[in-house]
Amino acid sequence: MLRGFLILVLFFLLGEALRLVFVLPISGGVLGMILITLTLMLQGRVSNELATASQGLISVLVLLIMPGVVGAFFTVSQYQEQWLAVIAALLLGTVLSVLTTLLLMRALVRTGQRSRLGEGGADD
Repeated sequence: MLRGFLILVLFFLLGEALRLVFVLPISGGVLGMILITLTLMLQGRVSNELATASQGLISVLVLLIMPGVVGAFFTVSQYQEQWLAVIAALLLGTVLSVLTTLLLMRALVRTGQRSRLGEGGADD
């Protein structure tokens, strides 16, 4: 598990370093997530250590999101004049994320069904 956390921290630090070197307007954590995703895609698998460490973090995900929520709560006065745009962005973002999830799940279910049909046909 310690090795998994070390991998996560290293990718976070790599993302921060890239952000500072190239003066990018994106957080180092997001860059690190992109880099680890690309690395895992190239490897084609996730190590047991990384999976164990990730599961530990997922169980406390609410605590990781909390600082952003608190920050938004204290800056709400800055958005009083733009409440309509904020509500529209929240609604549109929610609809798009639900639609994307629906389409992805539909594609994955179809792929799984085709895979099972292909396996069953080979045995007959």
